Amino acid sequence: MRRQPTAEQQAWADRIAAGLSPDELEILMRDWGFWSHPAQRPPNGDWTTWLLLGGRGAGKTRAGAEWVKGLALAEVSPIAIVGASMIEARQVMVDGPSGIMMVHEDDERPIVTGQRLRWPNGVEGIILGAGQPERFRGPQFAAAWCDELGKWPRAITTWDMLQFGLRLGKRPRQLVTTTPRAIPLLKRLMTEDGTVVTRMPTEENRNNLAHAFMAAIVARYQDTVLGRQELQGELIEDLPDALWRRDLLRRAEAGGDRGRCVVAVDPPATARKTSDACGIVVAAREGADNAVVLADFSFAPARPEAWAARAVAAFHEFSADCIVAETNQGGDMVRSIIAQVDPDVPVRAVTARHGKWLRAEPVAALYANGRVTHVAGLTALEDEMCAFGPDGLAEGHSPDRVDALVWALTELLLGRAEPRVRVV
Repeated sequence: MRRQPTAEQQAWADRIAAGLSPDELEILMRDWGFWSHPAQRPPNGDWTTWLLLGGRGAGKTRAGAEWVKGLALAEVSPIAIVGASMIEARQVMVDGPSGIMMVHEDDERPIVTGQRLRWPNGVEGIILGAGQPERFRGPQFAAAWCDELGKWPRAITTWDMLQFGLRLGKRPRQLVTTTPRAIPLLKRLMTEDGTVVTRMPTEENRNNLAHAFMAAIVARYQDTVLGRQELQGELIEDLPDALWRRDLLRRAEAGGDRGRCVVAVDPPATARKTSDACGIVVAAREGADNAVVLADFSFAPARPEAWAARAVAAFHEFSADCIVAETNQGGDMVRSIIAQVDPDVPVRAVTARHGKWLRAEPVAALYANGRVTHVAGLTALEDEMCAFGPDGLAEGHSPDRVDALVWALTELLLGRAEPRVRVV
């Protein structure tokens, strides 16, 4: 299955064909190193992670498949082939129009059985889905190709498990091909020693894309924030429709005139030991009309006795006035759990009457007016704030940290007009 050249490439090849034999021309047409864009070729030097950031249709998958082909022909084995899911790994990375099967000649192509590939020379590949990090325990690899890291469902956990298995051969390496999204793992990789970043916007693969796509989609989005991410391959920190932007987040100055302090808690919806995350945020008044966010103790999984103990510890550590706790999921349960840890801690129960977005809008306005600052070190909270969208989610997950932040600042600066509050 040979790669078809574009009309421009074929015309250029025709011009030089007179000086080449048929065999030489065939070799030229199969030479990926000759036809590829520089950003699609493995970087020089001593690197561990090659991070190829590209726009939609930029040629990321083709670059990954060709890299795997080169490894297989060099007898580097085994190779992990990791997609956002098993289905995507198979349909895009292996069988897709730019996938592994397509880039090989008939006599080089691997045989696929289940989730394993086996090349004629004995090299093996293993197909894995990022949503099941436990599957990475046990296998070991000499190389890995990871596609669309920006949408992996359990990115950090899966990536860490893969690193433990990348331990065979003289120089284990991994390629990440993705359209960038401002997830913590991607930002971490871009700054790590051993990472080389290359970029390829959609425009540079124009000859291999439908004219209608370039004329309609690219023209429509090229000057937008979404276009910068999806077409230019830029890492955009803010979602286009997020309630907070990073330029609204200001650092607190030392020695501020701080007054009343609260610990806000957004408990998990259930009391199961495998329950979801619990948002725990500490904030205080600063001056007459402002507030400062002092700490984020959110964690998961959050068992009832664990989140209550952490909230009470934060109450004492910061000499807070009270714990503000959402009680929509069971007010009596929330109050009794905190009382079991310390019956003397005052609890202010709050009940939401509106959705997460509507509750958060007045708090976001406080940031826009410069009335809220953050101490350093609240990265996880700030990432969630800038990923919080109109659907009430932050990258597909419940925004537990944001919920707790909203309760704290509503209590301190908004006069508790929304939501309804009562002291317990």
